[in-house]
Parts: sequence; C-alpha cells; structure tokens
Amino acid sequence: MAGEYLQADTHGLFALADLVDRYWSTTDERKRLDLAKEVRLQRQAFGLTPIDRRRLQWEVDKVEDRKKRRATRERKPEKFAADPRENLREVI
Repeated sequence: MAGEYLQADTHGLFALADLVDRYWSTTDERKRLDLAKEVRLQRQAFGLTPIDRRRLQWEVDKVEDRKKRRATRERKPEKFAADPRENLREVI
C-alpha cells in the first residue's frame, strides 16, 4: 500500500499511529473502547484491511504477476529492425 499513499497522507498516518499507541497504553476501559472505535474509523481511510482496499479499489499484485513484469523489464534490448513497425511488441 505504500505506493498508494501520498505525502499528504503522512499526517493522517501519524495520527493513526498515535491513536493505536494510546489504545495500547491506556488502562481505562471506557477510554480504550472510544479509542478502538476511532482507530477502526481511521484505518478504513488508509486501506489497512482487505475490505477497505476493495472499497478504495486498490489491487494487490500477485507474486506471479510481479515476477512476469520483472522478467519483462530485465530482458536485454534486441537489435532494431530497419522497418520500425517490426520493433513493435505487445505490452501486458
């Protein structure tokens, strides 16, 4: 998910980290329940659960897809043909 976050998200992520820290640090059960509710709401905004990622329409790459893309990028360039149309390739 790191690739989906923007610099503008930094403040919200720090605020969420602070809420989680306060949740684990407090011993007052009523305060802890309130913090748990707020953490749950804030986590949704950052796609931290599978259902949240689906709601945000984020897709997580499968390992096989990543390997295919990496192999495609690591191919050595071939010599170019005289006719530029012969150099065209399908990109997946």
